[in-house]
Amino acid sequence: MNDTANFLYEVGMLQKTPRSGYQFLGSGCESVAEHILRTIYIAYVLCRMDPRADEHKTLKICLFHDLPEARTGDMNYVNKKYVRVDEAKAVKELTETLPFGEDIAALIREFNEKETREAKIAHDADQLALIIQLKEYGDLGNKYSQEWISFARKRLCTKNGKKLAHDILKTDSSAWWFKDKSDWWINGTRHKEGT
Repeated sequence: MNDTANFLYEVGMLQKTPRSGYQFLGSGCESVAEHILRTIYIAYVLCRMDPRADEHKTLKICLFHDLPEARTGDMNYVNKKYVRVDEAKAVKELTETLPFGEDIAALIREFNEKETREAKIAHDADQLALIIQLKEYGDLGNKYSQEWISFARKRLCTKNGKKLAHDILKTDSSAWWFKDKSDWWINGTRHKEGT
C-alpha cells in the first residue's frame, strides 16, 4: 500500500504546480489541479451534448490527462520551443508500481493519441477550460486574451466543442452571478413582495 499512498501524495502536487503560461499573458494564475477540475466539468457537459460518448471513460481521461505534470511541471508553449519533456518516462515511473497503473497509463496514452471520440472530447474540454479562463481575464481588461483565445479555438476538434466555445465567448463571465440587479446589491436583502 505504500505505493498507493505515495501516489495520493503525488496527486497533491498538482495543487502546488502552477500553470505556467499566465506569466506571458500578464495576468491570472491557476494550478494544474484547478485546471483539471474545470476540464472535468466541461467534459461532462460535452458528453451530455454527445450521447454517443462514453461519459465515464471521458471523465477518467480528463482526470488523468495532466497527471504527469506532478513530475514534469507545466510546460507552456514558449517552454515547449526549448525544453523537451520526457512524459513517457514520467508516466512509466508514476504508474509502474501501482496495481491500477496500466489503467492510468492507457488513459493518458489515449488522450495523447487523440483518436477516439472520448479523447477528442477530453482535448476540447482541456482547451475550453483555457478559453473560459482567458475570457474571464479578457472581461477584466486583459487585452492579450483575445489573441490567445483565437489560437485555442483552432485547437478544438469537435462540433460540440466549437459550439460551446462560441456560446462561452458571447456570454459575459459575470452574468451568472450578477444578473439579479435588485436592491439586494444595495441592502443585502431581498425586496419583499408588495413593498
